[in-house]
Amino acid sequence: MVPAGHLLLLLVLASLGVAAAAGADEGFCSAEPSNDGSQWPPLYSKVTSPTLAPVHLQDLPGFTRSVLKKDHAVITPESHVFSPLPNWTNTLGAYLISPALGAHFTMYLANMQDGSKSALPPKDVERLIFVVQGSTALSVESRTTQSLLVDSYAYLPANMKHSVISDKPTTLVIFERRYTSIGDYQPDLVVGSTDKQPLLETPGEVFELRKLLPTSLPYDFNIHIMDFQPGEYLNVKEVHYNQHGLLLLEGQGIYRLGNSWYPVQAGDTIWMAPFVPQWYAALGKTKSRYLLYKDVNRNPLI
Repeated sequence: MVPAGHLLLLLVLASLGVAAAAGADEGFCSAEPSNDGSQWPPLYSKVTSPTLAPVHLQDLPGFTRSVLKKDHAVITPESHVFSPLPNWTNTLGAYLISPALGAHFTMYLANMQDGSKSALPPKDVERLIFVVQGSTALSVESRTTQSLLVDSYAYLPANMKHSVISDKPTTLVIFERRYTSIGDYQPDLVVGSTDKQPLLETPGEVFELRKLLPTSLPYDFNIHIMDFQPGEYLNVKEVHYNQHGLLLLEGQGIYRLGNSWYPVQAGDTIWMAPFVPQWYAALGKTKSRYLLYKDVNRNPLI
């Protein structure tokens, strides 16, 4: 006969085993069917409908993977706080990165609905919009309205009048920063989609790289799309003066920031201050893709 104390312990372990098994079935970044059944899972579904935590942690009061340190931050979906975006119509936003962290740019999510309309950024502030769910209609000054679908983007130079309108649930990730002028250079409007951008050479690395903006001097930042197959990782353990804002669009992995190591999954946001050591390895059974802000083409003394 098993002693009562041992029996209780076995029952506890068995219950934990069931919870762990459930979490294993879900996976660190489990897939969910699309709403209309047209794609399984829909592109970037983990950004808008992420698995917040393993099953046995979802109901743990106060649980979060979010971390804030002096030279980096990891902001995970369970920490998002949405509120009405100033001057936008019928739109809720969550600021994920801002100067309050020490960043010189902002990165935020905008959740639009039927009848939503954007507002202009402040004077001399440039903006890049990337669609992760739904679709929007972009109107620029007197030009023809263009439709932006999932994986499409638009760069709006500072002080360019424009509006984004949505008639369906749509999620945008938006980057804004005060433009740093240099000489007489002036950037142009850019509208495109990730799949139309060429793969670029990455000497010494194995990841696939696309850049969404021209690399020429008028542009003081760029947005990189980086793809890693499971098991691939950065070769260089990077330390540089550029800042980063990152949104993991697909997959899961381990990110090293300074002397800390973080498990991350689609939907997570990372801010990296200048000179923080950084490194990424992709894990799991599907590719990782992340969207990465990087300031470029300017002397650090400016």
